[in-house]
Amino acid sequence: MFDIKTWLFIALGGFAAFYLFTWLSTIRRERVGEWPILLGIGFVTNFFDTLGIGSFATTTSFFKVLKLVKDEVIPGTLNVGHTLPTIAQAFIYIAILKVDMKTLILMIGAAVLGAWLGAGVVSGWSRRNVQIGMGFALLAAAALLLLKIFGIAPQGEGTYGLEGLRLAIGLAGNFMLGALMSLGIGLYAPCLILVSFLGMVETTAFPIMMGSCAFLMPVGSAEFIRKKKFDLVATIGLALGGIPAVIIAAKIVQKLDLEKVKWLVVVVVVYTAISMLRSAMVERQSAIAKQEA
Repeated sequence: MFDIKTWLFIALGGFAAFYLFTWLSTIRRERVGEWPILLGIGFVTNFFDTLGIGSFATTTSFFKVLKLVKDEVIPGTLNVGHTLPTIAQAFIYIAILKVDMKTLILMIGAAVLGAWLGAGVVSGWSRRNVQIGMGFALLAAAALLLLKIFGIAPQGEGTYGLEGLRLAIGLAGNFMLGALMSLGIGLYAPCLILVSFLGMVETTAFPIMMGSCAFLMPVGSAEFIRKKKFDLVATIGLALGGIPAVIIAAKIVQKLDLEKVKWLVVVVVVYTAISMLRSAMVERQSAIAKQEA
């Protein structure tokens, strides 16, 4: 008989197959175009994503600075493009890191439910609503990362699973984080802090957050794909560049000075958040000017 972890891997493979079918059916109908620079973005962002830094905020920064993707389709592009690399991360970390399987499966289920409900809402938002939502979400992500840098976020106390009230709090928290994924705020940093607050060993956050994203992203992405609220060329670059980055990063994770990388991410994320909010302000001023004309 298969153990729980084996069944989880089988389910993860099924979600990957479902996602590939949904995504590739769209690619066949559309012209791919040019995407070399997007391969590089996919590689860099997923490399650091595998280290637990997150890929959504950094990818958004590249998109904004290089003007590669329209603001209103950035959340969908992030979810669709980063799905396959995230599934690869989940396979790696669930296999090599210790975590209570009941806690892992329940936390994953809560995040998937949150993402399913959240994607239906965000995929129908206007450009300005996306700009405002992502602007504040990115500032929140930067604040959470600063908590980790300065050691304000609590450290895990040594448990590998949750019970009772702590489990209920964990499920509610991961549900909210799954919903926020649809807005383009990454789950990794806040999940890492949530796990620490609940008294778990910090390394247990890796299979929880990556497993959560691996299952919820195909679900959320299907909604964005159905409504065509994503950039096809960008998603191809992110996926093809990201998968080899995940494999490489998993092997050399302990050789990098992550503190310097985290500071760089904070700077870039704050810049991007301000840029998003400024774009929303310009959008509003344009709408007012058209009404007055």
